Amino acid sequence: MTASVVPATTDAGHLPVATAAAVRRSTVSLVRREPLAFGLVVGLNVLATSAGLAGPFLLGRIVNSVGRGADVAGIDRLAALIVVFAALQFVLTRYARLIAVRLGERLSAHIREQFLERVLTLPARIVEKASLGDLSARAGGDVSAVSATMRMAIPDVFIAVIQTLMILVAVAVVSPLLGLCSVIGLSGIWFAARWYLRRARSAYLSMGAANSTMAEVLATTAAGARTVEALSLQRERLHASLAAIERARGTRLRALRLRTVLYSIVDVSYVLPLVGALLVGGVLYERGAVSLGSIVAVALYLRQLQGPIDVLEIWIDQLQSSAASFARLEGVADLAAPQDGAPPEPAHDRVEIRGVRFAYDGRPDVLHGIDLDLRPGERLAVVGASGAGKSTVARLVAGIDEPRTGSVTVGGVPVSQLSVAQLRRQIVLVTQDHHVFRGTIRDNLRIASVASGDAELRAALEAVGATWFHDLPDGLDTELGSELVRLDAGQAQQLSLARVVLADPHTVILDEATAMLDPTTARRAERALSAVLSGRSVLAIAHRLHTAHDADRVAVMDSGRIIEIGTHGELIEQGGTYAALWSTWHGTPRAEPRVDASG
Repeated sequence: MTASVVPATTDAGHLPVATAAAVRRSTVSLVRREPLAFGLVVGLNVLATSAGLAGPFLLGRIVNSVGRGADVAGIDRLAALIVVFAALQFVLTRYARLIAVRLGERLSAHIREQFLERVLTLPARIVEKASLGDLSARAGGDVSAVSATMRMAIPDVFIAVIQTLMILVAVAVVSPLLGLCSVIGLSGIWFAARWYLRRARSAYLSMGAANSTMAEVLATTAAGARTVEALSLQRERLHASLAAIERARGTRLRALRLRTVLYSIVDVSYVLPLVGALLVGGVLYERGAVSLGSIVAVALYLRQLQGPIDVLEIWIDQLQSSAASFARLEGVADLAAPQDGAPPEPAHDRVEIRGVRFAYDGRPDVLHGIDLDLRPGERLAVVGASGAGKSTVARLVAGIDEPRTGSVTVGGVPVSQLSVAQLRRQIVLVTQDHHVFRGTIRDNLRIASVASGDAELRAALEAVGATWFHDLPDGLDTELGSELVRLDAGQAQQLSLARVVLADPHTVILDEATAMLDPTTARRAERALSAVLSGRSVLAIAHRLHTAHDADRVAVMDSGRIIEIGTHGELIEQGGTYAALWSTWHGTPRAEPRVDASG
């Protein structure tokens, strides 16, 4: 099931938010996951509340019996029944709460796993555009808020609602007129709750968005601390951080003001029914319209309302906050939703680019009618000056971006139509960024292939020349992390390339894979790359021309267009742009200049 989302709430990189109707549907689907447990919770709470209602009723009987001069033995029997029903209520409530808490834990775990699964299956283009702070806030604060609500608030609120309804029914059964007085006295809570609920959702969504922005500002400031210091940007970043904090504080104060109004009305409202019942009951008793025992029973019932109403008052704020958090979590659903029907399977490994035009965020086109083929098993190098569009072509083939017009296909299927899992099996992009996750080497490798055994993991490391893992204290079980074993840049890249071996794609895209490494490490990484690329199609964004020299074909780009294409020898003979670049590079043997640093 997917959730409808509020239209394009991706401002400042924020992901969408699910509508209130979508949140309700998702909540119902959660309940349907555990129908037996939910039924048990309902049944046990109804029984427990019924047992609790027996006490005031029996006490009313005792009052009436005393008034009629009943014998002591009869009163003792009624008192004993009160004790029995109180004990029964305790036992039933205990097991009802136990089942409810366990149900909440299972649903909480499901929500965490579901959100993680959705995030991991998001298309790369969405992840790249999303705010790091927004993703962090949803994965951290929102998931925690919803999980806490599932474990604690939902069971308590559910029990409180059942108790409130059954107490009001019991009051109406004992005395319909006093029951009407009770409902009128509680009407203030109804109107206050409606006033609060109309405003709470937007208030908490605003608070969540402000928290995401604050997390983004603080995270980017901390991550770029060296740049901030080098460029003397401390004052600007401090002002930006303080502004983000102040916005978050303002949204939190708005939610607090809503709560203070609600709580004040609730605190007064649950006393009014008791006062009204006693006043009206006294008048009715004088006229003989109601017995003294009935008035006592109604008063005790209404006194019992204080407990569930207090619970509702305590948790209603948490429920609204969690509902907003749940809407933010469900907002990811449509972005990660699978396509209707089974995704098409590519018929072959050929990558074809036809008539592609592309622009970033509505800006002028950076690619102008690109046509290019990557044949199975071929190594194709793309060269050109900075800004020529080389890396944009790589991003399109890798499925990170979609063309504005034209098509990028693999095996005749548009890359945009492939599921994330399919795309990762077909094409892998290798860049200079090689993330090492905190965990064991085994954990880091099995990200690419969960089913791989230790023998396959060792073979993958051996294939890329990462023999250093034999010297680690615990082999594949060695924990990697900033405070434990730290890998240098070359080792981190070898680990990343071992993942490529395990993923076993037919096409590999290289974009600056070794551009930022020192010469010794770069040579070691290039030897590892050779092992990985053997037998695969390769699209290499060439920043050093020796990469183009070794390629089967070379495509030369300029201003978003392909101006030359052919083998290294053919392009040299033509004496065009590539020949001029080669001549310039080949004429400086002491250095290994790059054509550019990006693009």
